[in-house]
Amino acid sequence: MIPSETTPGATPLFPLIDTHCHLDMADYAPDLPAVLARAAAAGVCRIVTIGIDLASSRRAVELADNLPALSATVGIHPHHVAEASDEVYNELIRLATDAASLVAGYGEIGLDYAKPYAPPEVQRRHFARQLRLARELTLPVVIHDREAHEDCLTLLREVALPAGGVMHCFSGDVAFARRVLDLGLFISIPGIVTFKNAVQLHEVVRALPLDRMVLETDGPFLAPVPRRGKRNEPALLPHIARAVAALRGEAPTDIARHTTANARRLFRLPELPDHAG
Repeated sequence: MIPSETTPGATPLFPLIDTHCHLDMADYAPDLPAVLARAAAAGVCRIVTIGIDLASSRRAVELADNLPALSATVGIHPHHVAEASDEVYNELIRLATDAASLVAGYGEIGLDYAKPYAPPEVQRRHFARQLRLARELTLPVVIHDREAHEDCLTLLREVALPAGGVMHCFSGDVAFARRVLDLGLFISIPGIVTFKNAVQLHEVVRALPLDRMVLETDGPFLAPVPRRGKRNEPALLPHIARAVAALRGEAPTDIARHTTANARRLFRLPELPDHAG
């Protein structure tokens, strides 16, 4: 587990939506109520908690059912597709259908050639299958893409996605970002944007149209500076928003307002509650 501290701290910035966090993971089990309280205090009004396999998708839906400021996604991450069967996919369909008011998206799905837990051809087959499922369910997709840009784009072009989607934790350059935008997708900016050596991501952030950008923590991973190496959590999202604002020469409040509106549009989220708990 990633080390944590009890008071991560971030000057509040309202309103924010964390579009990608893994709140069901064991890293948050000891203090989830405090994590949510800190998120609310930091200005984070809604959190999308992400499924990565059938079990975590069920946990994400359960969390969203119990916590009104949470929304869930369901799906099979490329690290877990080798375990996915017809029965698993049927269960995911049932889960997304039965909990339709709680499930905002389909994912995290995609391709990971950096850590090939399954052979690339197996990953591609499952990614294509899940894109079709997302289309049938009319859900936006949450895409994981590591060192697989061309294959991701090829498969995305082959399956029309009327509900759109988002390229999570964006790792490409400006040219790739433009190709993603051409497909009608949003681009999500993680805590890596606060790293001084993330020059390519800085260029992307400067080039992106503001109406196609959303923000994420990807907690418990990829904590932003000044918490790099610690457990990430939604309360740290203001650090990411402020880094984006500084790179673009814009007001942090404008970044918060626009990315929140984008997240609501992407995931068809309800009106914002007063807190994330």
